[in-house]
Amino acid sequence: MTIIVPCYNEANRLPVDSFLTFLKNYPACKICFVNDASSDNTGIILNGIKENFVERITVLTNVKNQGKAESVRTGVLHILNSENAIAYLDADLATSLEECYSYFSFLENDKRFVFASRILKIGSVVDRKFSRFLAGRIIATFISSILDIKVYDTQCGCKVFDSEVAKIAFKDPFISKWLFDVEIFSRLLKYYGKSDALDFMEEVPVKRWVDQGESKVKVTYFFKLWFDLLKIWRFHRTS
Repeated sequence: MTIIVPCYNEANRLPVDSFLTFLKNYPACKICFVNDASSDNTGIILNGIKENFVERITVLTNVKNQGKAESVRTGVLHILNSENAIAYLDADLATSLEECYSYFSFLENDKRFVFASRILKIGSVVDRKFSRFLAGRIIATFISSILDIKVYDTQCGCKVFDSEVAKIAFKDPFISKWLFDVEIFSRLLKYYGKSDALDFMEEVPVKRWVDQGESKVKVTYFFKLWFDLLKIWRFHRTS
C-alpha cells in the first residue's frame, strides 16, 4: 500500500521527522511524494527522506506546476499497477500518517473508497479556523446537492482507495485543480451507479485534524470555485 503526498514549496513546513518516524514504525507502507515544480528546497528535502528508506520512497517531479489535482493523479497513475491499496494525504499532515494508514483496514471489510471527514465528535480534535469552517459548510451544502448524496465533508485531504476504484477515479484529467475531490465522487457515482457506489464508500470522522497554517488556495478562488462547481455539475448531470 502506498500513500501519495503532493508537495509544492513545502520546504519550510514539511514535518520531516513525522515522515521518518512513520516509515520506521509502519514497514508495510510506502510513500510517493510528487514535487509539483517547487521553487524552494522541497526537492532536496524529499530526496533526503528517500535516502533513509530507498526501497519505500518514490519522488516524482513535475517539470511544470500542475496543481494538487494533477499531482495526486500523477502519483496514483505511477504506482497504480503495483499496489492493491492507495491513499493520498496533504503534505502538512493535518491528518496524521498514522490515522491515514488506519483507514486501510476498512478495505478488508468490503469497503473500496474511504475518506476522512472533519466531523467534531466527543473525543475527537478538529482545530480549524471558524472562517474556513463556515466557508466549508456553505460549499459542502452545494456539493451534496450536486452529487445528490448525504456527505458531510468531501474536501478533507485524506482518502483511501482499492486499486480498481482508483483506476476509475483517476483515469482522466480533472476539471478543477482544487475541487477534484468532488469529481472523484461524481465519477464513481456515475460509473458504478449511486446505490452500488454508496455501498462501498465509508465516511470516517477524523480522530484528530489540526489546521497547519495558511492554505495554498488563494482567497480569490472562493469566487472562482462556483464556476468549477458549475462545470462539475454539468458533467455529473449530462455525461
